[in-house]
Amino acid sequence: MDLSNLIVQIVLVALWLGLIGALATVAHRITQGNTEIARKVVHIGTGNVILLAWWLQIPAWIGISAGVLAAIVALLSYKIPFLPGIDSVGRKSLGTFFYAVSIGALVAWFWPLQMPYFAALGILVMAWGDGLAGLIGQRFGRRKYELGGIKKSFEGSFTMALVSFAVSGAILLSAYGWQGPVWGIALGVALVATVLEAFSSLGIDNLTVPLGSAALAFWLSQLLGLA
Repeated sequence: MDLSNLIVQIVLVALWLGLIGALATVAHRITQGNTEIARKVVHIGTGNVILLAWWLQIPAWIGISAGVLAAIVALLSYKIPFLPGIDSVGRKSLGTFFYAVSIGALVAWFWPLQMPYFAALGILVMAWGDGLAGLIGQRFGRRKYELGGIKKSFEGSFTMALVSFAVSGAILLSAYGWQGPVWGIALGVALVATVLEAFSSLGIDNLTVPLGSAALAFWLSQLLGLA
């Protein structure tokens, strides 16, 4: 690959991540210290990096290396406050670490297969589905339910299902066009992603939802003759 092109790709990704960090800081200040809003800005914004990697055709080794590096930084951030107000020291969640692992794993899986859209599907279902579900559930969640000691709201879970369906459908449409099975696959992904998110604890959904959604979409696409 041309070195100058590679540098441009890396710079664009770095600029995007810098923008997300700046927006999170602004959100934290505007909301007077509401760390959850800042975390969701980072959660959703960071996930969209997978679209840049796909569209820019960034080599797999860069995506994998970035995932490994981010995972290491995430583990350190639980002890050292790199981003005060976004990552809390001692916070009982490994969500950031699992998020980084998911990105690296999906790039390692689908980039060599020339099917980056499945990696994008898994990450974006997590980024947008879980991100918006958390915000809606906390702000408007009135109807609560509990699964294995994990408390969720029907409003949040409905948001997760709806957004996951829309994201999956949009990505599959971009890959395969208006073929019949696309929306059936998107529906299956939405249902499974919602169940996986509902049974999450300690941030494990940042691993199970992306990997589960991508794997299911890939398997159903092969079963139905798309992939």
